[in-house]
Amino acid sequence: MAVAPECQRRGIDSALVEHGLVILRERRCPFVIVLGHPEYYPRFGFEPASKHGLKSQWEGVPDEAFMIMVFDSDAIEGTRGVVRYREEFNVDR
Repeated sequence: MAVAPECQRRGIDSALVEHGLVILRERRCPFVIVLGHPEYYPRFGFEPASKHGLKSQWEGVPDEAFMIMVFDSDAIEGTRGVVRYREEFNVDR
């Protein structure tokens, strides 16, 4: 997620995250994972994914930046391993 610099500090980013989380809950997604700023996402309820035995597919991703929000703890119970993103995210930059 990104907000144009000239539009920042207006709450747009928080509104986007909160709205997205509402949609994901409505669609009964069991959890959502983000790779983002560790000082930003915890305010919404995200925690390190490593607490649930999950890690990023990419080497060098800081543990505190790879986060999860669990909506259905029963659905994620016993889930462990490497989280793989869609191929579109694997583009070399």
